[in-house]
Amino acid sequence: MDFRPFILAGGSGTRFWPRSRRSHPKQVLSLDGELSMLQLTVDRLLPIAPADRFWVITNEELRSTIAMQLPDIPATQVLAEPASRNTAPAAGLAAFLLEREAPDAVLGIFPADHVVQDGTRFQSVLRAGCQLATAAENIVVLGVLPSRPETGYGYIETGQKLDAATFHVRRFTEKPNLERAEEFVAAGNYFWNSGIFLATARTLANAVREHLPETSPWLEKIAETFGTDRFAPTFAELYSQCENISIDYAVLEPRSAKGENRSNLYCLPSDFGWNDLGSWAALYDHRMTRGQNVHAKDNVIEAPAHSLQDAQGNYVHVLSKHVALVGVENLVVVETDDVLLITTRSGCQDVGKLVKRLRQEKQDKLI
Repeated sequence: MDFRPFILAGGSGTRFWPRSRRSHPKQVLSLDGELSMLQLTVDRLLPIAPADRFWVITNEELRSTIAMQLPDIPATQVLAEPASRNTAPAAGLAAFLLEREAPDAVLGIFPADHVVQDGTRFQSVLRAGCQLATAAENIVVLGVLPSRPETGYGYIETGQKLDAATFHVRRFTEKPNLERAEEFVAAGNYFWNSGIFLATARTLANAVREHLPETSPWLEKIAETFGTDRFAPTFAELYSQCENISIDYAVLEPRSAKGENRSNLYCLPSDFGWNDLGSWAALYDHRMTRGQNVHAKDNVIEAPAHSLQDAQGNYVHVLSKHVALVGVENLVVVETDDVLLITTRSGCQDVGKLVKRLRQEKQDKLI
């Protein structure tokens, strides 16, 4: 199987501020053990693809850090976007680059900062997805069995079964409100959208040509210059002219509108312990599930030492001093050298909004 993982590693991870900064964002932090989120992503894919088949797309500020964290991936396959353009141009460029070299290879698109607890199960699902992707002009998305009515995730509505483990896709729904999320979970045919999908390079390239007709010519011209001294200036000149849009909105949703029997879109529902760790509250939940740094009354504390008095459900990351919690519930406290963040687990989704305001106020040293 010719499998080529393409990892999207250009995000800023603002909801993990103040640990996540522009020069050292979430994907290169160690949030789930000693390795960075990006290194963990690569490690769980190495059993089904050698390092020289990997590609990473990031930004110029992170390229050197990523090169140090992933020394076995060829430096020429760590691409730095000259402008941030969301996931559709990144995935499209991956397709056009590989179409020139190996059009029948299976291209896998992976976010750099997700958690997977059962690597063996994850790899098994990917192998099945790769077989389905090569069977026809199919795009295969990995759906996650929902454990709760989550409003922070997109959902995949599935239709008829292709076989015991594969469904046709009816449509994609972005982050619903709580009432709709409860309806989705109760219906039984909705799955969380993991953001992971598989297709041959040719299939994805043709889908981008069809659904992004204004952007695809720029991406093809960039791909044509890869491996020459014209690549860097062409990339810099043309990439910024691409549409700023996600692959879900640009390709997957309009493709699903063709109807479940005509779209060649399939979902593999999976349960491999997936979490996108989108906020401090999500990290708290992950720690609770794993039993990491969990203390009395569901307090998750990462500190040299601590004392608790009538405190419950708090997340604390303070590595430089003794932490004492008295009479507080459901707080998030995160200390770095220059910032002390205090919020609540329910309010920590708004940390990204604060970072946006700091950027508007030109507080560059803090972001």
